[in-house]
Amino acid sequence: MELWGLAIVALAMLVGLVGVLVPVLPGLAVIWAATLAWAWLEDGPAPWLVLAAVTAVLAAGTATKYLLPARALREAGAPRTTLGVGALLGVVGFFVVPVVGLPLGFVLGVYLAEHARLHSQRDAWSSTMVTLKGIGIGVLVELAAGVAAVGLWGVSALVIAA
Repeated sequence: MELWGLAIVALAMLVGLVGVLVPVLPGLAVIWAATLAWAWLEDGPAPWLVLAAVTAVLAAGTATKYLLPARALREAGAPRTTLGVGALLGVVGFFVVPVVGLPLGFVLGVYLAEHARLHSQRDAWSSTMVTLKGIGIGVLVELAAGVAAVGLWGVSALVIAA
């Protein structure tokens, strides 16, 4: 692949990394799609092996991103319905408030569900903070998976190009 092609793939991956932090773009999906395009345009089996490795890294990061908040809430004693309400209001928030509506709606949903369950503002806020910490760790894990995938692609692209 020509240098300009590699630069376009790298730029798409950078956009994907930004998408991890800004919930407008599906960051890891953009990184995966850029890797797929590179593998498609590159010669030989090595790029497809790189795509398989990147897919595994991104899948693990995505799974962990969703498992951590759920685990944190379970450890705080919250039922699964709390996550359901959070997810529902997150989806509503995504369409009502662009860019930040999804996380705001999710947090509001968790708080409201916990307040209805516990009948205490303090306890509901405590559960919500546990969830926020889980989400923060999940975002960091997702970012780490994205950086690892981009690094894996970058090293591989350099070795293949040499």
